[in-house]
Amino acid sequence: SKFVFSSSATVYGDQESPFKEDMELMETTNPYGETKAMSERILKDTAKANEDFGVSLLRYFNPVGAHESGLIGEDPNGIPNNLMPFITKVGKGELDKLYIFGNDYDTVDGTGVRDYIHVVDLAEGHVAALENLNPGINIYNLGTGKGTSVLEMVDAFKKVNKVDVPYEIVQRRKGDIAKSFADVSKAEKDLKWKAKRGIEEMVRDAWRFENS
Repeated sequence: SKFVFSSSATVYGDQESPFKEDMELMETTNPYGETKAMSERILKDTAKANEDFGVSLLRYFNPVGAHESGLIGEDPNGIPNNLMPFITKVGKGELDKLYIFGNDYDTVDGTGVRDYIHVVDLAEGHVAALENLNPGINIYNLGTGKGTSVLEMVDAFKKVNKVDVPYEIVQRRKGDIAKSFADVSKAEKDLKWKAKRGIEEMVRDAWRFENS
């Protein structure tokens, strides 16, 4: 039997990026990350106990964007927890301003750095994982290998879509870390998969979906 699990980069905890699949996992920084770490442990134990069981643990970094048709995307209720839908709703005027949680991190501009991956690249990563699923435990990072700060993402959105995004810097959010980005060499080698879409496509497609 085969199993593909949607895991998360949060299982790495707060340690130095880039994150590699063979790194020792540190204590997770939030409950969401702990659910992913627990699920991984269960699936690893299952694979060890059943030699014909194959599992791919796909550690997502930060999926953003939407299908280029504008028909499929992220549409949360209320104030979004994720950056991109928060930006698009401010750009559209549904929310007054974007809240940026902290600008005193040790990063390029003080705001948190994340490895944003276009959701279509992520979907293609799933297909590659299914097509290359071997017995045992297979772990892959799905990201771009590049870090982008919150302010860099806001600036890219404004520039590409020619929309203003008012924002306010507020205090850090508990459980957030300064930097998180992937080493994606294993997925490139084993799955012959690589993220192809850049930040410009991510912000353009997210805005198209918001206005569709």
